[in-house]
Amino acid sequence: MGTRQPAKPSSSLPVFWGEMSPCDHVVQIYKDYAELIDGLESFVVDGFQRGEAVIVIVTQSHLAALEKRLMRHGLPLQDFKDRDQFIVLDAEEALKVFMKDNWPDEQRFEAMIRDILGRAHANGAHRVRAFGEMVALLWAQGHVAATIRLELLWRRICDREMLCLYCAYPRIGFTGDASESMREICEAHTRVFPQPA
Repeated sequence: MGTRQPAKPSSSLPVFWGEMSPCDHVVQIYKDYAELIDGLESFVVDGFQRGEAVIVIVTQSHLAALEKRLMRHGLPLQDFKDRDQFIVLDAEEALKVFMKDNWPDEQRFEAMIRDILGRAHANGAHRVRAFGEMVALLWAQGHVAATIRLELLWRRICDREMLCLYCAYPRIGFTGDASESMREICEAHTRVFPQPA
């Protein structure tokens, strides 16, 4: 396996999403709630505009905010959901599917993701992008090693399935320099945005 290129910062979201390759594994370190929802909204809308299937694994509060934003675009969300172009999972419930003794069970995780990707591809979507918030929940609970393990499992899936994955962590969850305290997490990704000041 070749040496992974270091994560690169970006500041212009519309351009950033358009530059992503099919197997990019992107992480956002966000300052506040609005910054997260802005990023998630543009990520999902860009996917729909490109005819991709979009998977979001989010908390209920973030899903409510996201769907309110998406409705403003006049998107037929229910139609997208009915044909599995927009697949939504609750992040806390998804963790329960594959976590065992506070550690990701690889086989259970792989089975869950295979099922979701199968649904996304079933109606002809050639490309799939996903947003996952499970890692941020694990990190917030203090399960640092489990978080890194889950990121690495995701990374393997991104490479194998040509899946573009976007993760996000709140900046407030880290002490000192965020990029340093998240060094291992950042190294599991192909890109980081925005780079912390």
